[in-house]
Amino acid sequence: MHTIRLRQARWAGWASVVANIGIVVTGGAVRLTGSGLGCPTWPRCTDESFRPHGELEFHSAIEFGNRLLTFVLVAVAVLLFVAALRTRRRDLVRLSVVLGLGIPAQAVIGGITVLTELNSWIVSLHLLLSLGLVALSVRFLQVLDRPVPPARGPAVALAWGVLATAWVVFYLGTIVTGAGPHAGDAATERNGLDPAQWSQLHADAVFLLLGLTIGLVVTLLVQRAPRPAVQAALGLLGIELGQGVIGFVQYFTDLPVLLVGLHLLGAAVLSASVTWTLLRVRHP
Repeated sequence: MHTIRLRQARWAGWASVVANIGIVVTGGAVRLTGSGLGCPTWPRCTDESFRPHGELEFHSAIEFGNRLLTFVLVAVAVLLFVAALRTRRRDLVRLSVVLGLGIPAQAVIGGITVLTELNSWIVSLHLLLSLGLVALSVRFLQVLDRPVPPARGPAVALAWGVLATAWVVFYLGTIVTGAGPHAGDAATERNGLDPAQWSQLHADAVFLLLGLTIGLVVTLLVQRAPRPAVQAALGLLGIELGQGVIGFVQYFTDLPVLLVGLHLLGAAVLSASVTWTLLRVRHP
């Protein structure tokens, strides 16, 4: 029975990972189609109704569809909480509660985003919170295995450095986005920063991330670390390289919508991967 409950919790954990990555992608679709103000108010879609209708049909349908996905996240969060309760483990219950609280936090930030007419700094918080929830969902899956106590040493320090640098990359990416053309609505003001300068800074952070990750892989190999840790680090390096290629191609091809969407998906996957790598290195 205990094994069945853990298996159910694992399924719920994976559902949380997928759902939170999905909301990143659909949120990006709202911005990339210019539908950010398709529902011009919040919590209603229009002043008269919670659902879209009339002349705003296309853009409001996109924005309203993204809002409806909140109910999917709620259902997944409830499933995760119930599954955690059934395991009778406080650590899992605590994590499920934190993940659940992330949903109303996202709703509030989303509402502020609409009411401030897609202020780029608020939009960045919306994305960063989603990436954080992806990372916490990965943590939930790792805690299920009751790992050995955290290890110490150069590899662990490097893994922490990789994680911290990845979050610098994420944040700089939101600033570059706020300076770029995909605002979510044609009338939305950008943050006023120089896209070229901030793109260069973002690229510099990516090179630092790659260098630290290569250093982590080499360190793990020299230390003859357990295979799961090495595999996690190599997988992370592959994702980083893929993200880097997409980033450079999209920059030099004037930010086509499809590539920007893939870059957003890659950011969510990268958040999951860098978290998993740290956890694998810390808990061999």
